[in-house]
Amino acid sequence: MAIKSTVYKAHLQIADIDHNYYADHALTLARHPSETDERMMVRLAALSLNAHQLQDMCQGDAVLAFGAGLSDPDDPDVALTDYTGRKRLWIEVGQPEDKPLQRACSKSDHVLVYAFHHAAEVWWKAIENKLTRMDKLGVVRIPTEAAQGMAAMAERSMQLQVTVQEGAMTLSSNLGSVHFEPVVWRNPKA
Repeated sequence: MAIKSTVYKAHLQIADIDHNYYADHALTLARHPSETDERMMVRLAALSLNAHQLQDMCQGDAVLAFGAGLSDPDDPDVALTDYTGRKRLWIEVGQPEDKPLQRACSKSDHVLVYAFHHAAEVWWKAIENKLTRMDKLGVVRIPTEAAQGMAAMAERSMQLQVTVQEGAMTLSSNLGSVHFEPVVWRNPKA
């Protein structure tokens, strides 16, 4: 018998000063049994860092939501989908292989990877040359210490505040806060 996902609820208040985006988001995260709190919270951070794309890319006519994640490898971890069903932004978390990233690039306007694991640098050095033709692809490194700090804030019901200013993000809750600057390893060309 398969173990079911654990459901987490997050009320997220985003103040993205860099992109003039201020909004509240009521989110449901299904955490697959094999997913860690660290990975789940990086998914939440990736959504927060890209929430402004609802306005910037789609003028509010889209849905920014979590995908099936580890339950369905062909579904993004986070996606921005406009009302025509077109994937405008596809976000993967972790250290994916090049073939799934090629498929993602063929299905979406933009693809972002958020690497966070302590071995992310090793992954990046091994895969960087395989990604040279993927013009739609961007790769961002979340510092390992920040990912671990966010994992300590995971609760089944979360009240979170996110501030994005000068390229840095602060995630706060009643359990504390984590401040970090995502490192861009690769910008999309498209």
